[in-house]
Amino acid sequence: MTTAPWRDPALPAEARVDDLLARMTLEEKTAQLYGVWVGAATDGDGVAPNQDEMASDFDWDELIPHGLGQLTRSFGTSPVDPTLAAQALARAQRRIAEAGRFGIPAVAHEECLAGFTAWGATAYPVPLAWGATFDPDLVEEMARRIGHDLASVGVHQGLAPVLDVVRDPRWGRVEETIGEDPYLVGTIGAAYVRGLESAGVIATLKHFAGYASSAGARNLAPVRAGVREFADITLPPFEFALREGGARSVMAAYTDTDGVPASSDPYLLTELLREQWQFTGTVVSDYYGVGFLETLHRVAGTKAEAAHAALAAGIDVELPTLRCYGDPLVEAVRANVIPESLVDRAAARVLRQKCELGLLDEDWTPEPTGPIDLDSTANRVLARRLAEESVVLLSNPDGLLPLAPDTRIAVVGPRAADALAMLGCYSFPSHVGINHPDRPMGIEIPTLLESLRTELPDAKVTFTEGCDTTGPDTSGFAEAVARSAEADVCVAVLGDRAGLFGKGTSGEGCDVGDLQLPGVQAQLLDTLTTTGTPVILVLLTGRPYALGRWKDQLAASVQAFFPGEEGGPAVAGVLSGRVNPSGRLPVSVPQEPGGQPWTYLQPPLGLAGTVSNLDPTPLHPFGHGLGYTDFAWEDIEDREKTEIGTDDSYDVSVTVRNTGPLDGTEVVQLYLHDPVARVTRPDVRLIGYQRLDLAPGEARRVTFHFHPDLSAFTDRAGRRIVEPGALELRLGASSADIRHTARVTLTGPERVLGTDRRLRCETVVD
Repeated sequence: MTTAPWRDPALPAEARVDDLLARMTLEEKTAQLYGVWVGAATDGDGVAPNQDEMASDFDWDELIPHGLGQLTRSFGTSPVDPTLAAQALARAQRRIAEAGRFGIPAVAHEECLAGFTAWGATAYPVPLAWGATFDPDLVEEMARRIGHDLASVGVHQGLAPVLDVVRDPRWGRVEETIGEDPYLVGTIGAAYVRGLESAGVIATLKHFAGYASSAGARNLAPVRAGVREFADITLPPFEFALREGGARSVMAAYTDTDGVPASSDPYLLTELLREQWQFTGTVVSDYYGVGFLETLHRVAGTKAEAAHAALAAGIDVELPTLRCYGDPLVEAVRANVIPESLVDRAAARVLRQKCELGLLDEDWTPEPTGPIDLDSTANRVLARRLAEESVVLLSNPDGLLPLAPDTRIAVVGPRAADALAMLGCYSFPSHVGINHPDRPMGIEIPTLLESLRTELPDAKVTFTEGCDTTGPDTSGFAEAVARSAEADVCVAVLGDRAGLFGKGTSGEGCDVGDLQLPGVQAQLLDTLTTTGTPVILVLLTGRPYALGRWKDQLAASVQAFFPGEEGGPAVAGVLSGRVNPSGRLPVSVPQEPGGQPWTYLQPPLGLAGTVSNLDPTPLHPFGHGLGYTDFAWEDIEDREKTEIGTDDSYDVSVTVRNTGPLDGTEVVQLYLHDPVARVTRPDVRLIGYQRLDLAPGEARRVTFHFHPDLSAFTDRAGRRIVEPGALELRLGASSADIRHTARVTLTGPERVLGTDRRLRCETVVD
């Protein structure tokens, strides 16, 4: 039997795809450009914007003979045992392959933002917690495990990571981001991509681009970011993830910037992404994003016009289900309204990726091999470690923490005894499981109350909620005061409930008007601080909240950003002292609930000054975090040379010694200050960091290799330049705790940088 060239794995992918495309009908080519979503809700309980209005009916048996591009969320739509779901997916893939002339299966995709969003899969900490670790290697290990779990059940593509940089913490999706600094987001995000891709799973970068800059922090609201903000803050994390991570897919954002929706922006999706950055993978729409060009953005009058605009801009695949790329697209091509070449271009990209995945090979098989365990012991161990590294000790002025092992503890607050307090909105129990209350959660999630009792078995622990997370009822305050008065210390566990589209206090579509704690939790905390019993505040949240109101009233404060299924033991370990906290803030914690948006990346007029009575200075700055041991920064020195060329390099070094009695971690951070530039620049911005794990008495030396490319910015002509002149390289324990400043002058010609510019400040630890 003669094998067709497109089936021959010995041939280059391009040759195989060219041969296959030449054999396909228009209907078969367009079928590769959409997904279908079996079982998508249409009753208002969906997990995508306007799902009840946008979901389309289709006849499976009539559809699949043409082939199929993608299968949407076989695991993430309803609570199904993973083994049964894997078998069902394999059967569906067999049917798709057998129904079509070419026997090509679909790409199966799933959400994997905080772990595989499937029933019974490990719920890891949310991305904001990844940022708090300042530990790319650990995040890469987590993503590798997520990728192996996805691949083990037949999933080819993961819709993660989110690389949006926080611009306004009132936005509901802050929990899905890595932080407010593009360097931190880029380095951590690229690590996640490397991990997922190393398991053979396609990583999908979200949301390209500008989504987090929506006006008023409203989900899907227009973006009014300037050209330089877009170039210097929004885009760099995507460059990191493509160049250093090797991501093979990009998802277009829902939003429009200066009137142009991302889903129909040829500059963004073709000129920048493909021509300048040389991206060769697939671009997929966010769910219903192509249809939204007609229904929400109103830049298209029909489904066919929406399909034309998206295809021409560079969107290859319509997700989650067919609406515009199906019959409306075919009819418009037949009528010579849409060039068939646009279909061919997108289909070639999709088929090339299927070729890379082995889906065009004759020996392809959909059946999973081996037992399926999506919440293995190894996963849980890793989830615990990530959670422990992410907890941030914000304050501990009198050293009340760690708690004494036999102390009397009054645990108060609506988040203490709720397992869902640990999870963000894209963890399966919060994302889908909440709509199936009759089904078990699928994974074990110890609450903080349970974990604290386990952690401190000799302590006397009492509990009362005091109030609900969101409700107005204060009738539980009296009981909370009584329990607190009987105790040596009160642990107030407050925070968010993750949800979707207004059903939570944090999560997609759960935007807020200010940064006050939800419901009457602030009043509860006010009441507790008047009892005379020391109060330790523990926050389990998806965003930072304003804490200036209690800055002199708390015995200690601890921040955990939705720390996942092992978050309870991790936070309890910090309170007991078993865990020496090492998390650092990936977002600033504000003083006051208003005055937003604000992040630490401010030019001079964005900082406190005499020209306004409003002081935006945060209570706890970006990069801040305390621990239970002490560190000395010694031998802080830089090279004697203070002038370097604009294409030279410069080393800054410091020795860090653990001078305390416990093992601990210091995070050394390098910031850049540009005193004079031709456009306004952030007063400081992160350009390097290094975690140092040190035993008592141990010292290690870290050297940052600074290259002037890291000082580059976008000038008024839109060029990214390195400008000669003075710079300050600031070594600090946070953006506001600077320990040493090295002053460097760049000499020589101005340099205009291309896409090969250096993105990373390399470090060496001795």
